[in-house]
Amino acid sequence: MATSTYLSNSVVEIGATSASTTDITDQVTAVTVNFVVEALEDTAFGSTARTNTGGLQNNSASITLYASYAASESYAVLSALVGTKCFIRVKPTSAALSATNPGFELTNTFLSALPVVNSNLGELAVYEIELMGGTYVADITP
Repeated sequence: MATSTYLSNSVVEIGATSASTTDITDQVTAVTVNFVVEALEDTAFGSTARTNTGGLQNNSASITLYASYAASESYAVLSALVGTKCFIRVKPTSAALSATNPGFELTNTFLSALPVVNSNLGELAVYEIELMGGTYVADITP
């Protein structure tokens, strides 16, 4: 049973570093941050079951956002980050960082591609981007 609930109204910030982020919340329709630790097999002879130990983090984030070519909108912000390591922070709500509203961060995550045009008749244009790798932190420091 859920002990807390919230409407999906996440705050999404992205930039070259944590000190140079842009809030793109008003353009985002979906966001996922994945905290992943690779499983490394450590099963030894004589074991009766396979076992694993944690390896390297292999984190990722995916964002769906409206395509906009105006200054300081989605294209301007993201095109400058393509091919670079960058920073992303996603908070469940717009409230201050806290134990109940952590900032899920990826530092040195890599943006390899930006679909500059994604058009369909009768639909708003959107970008679907993937950020790969980087160090994960759940920041609760206000």
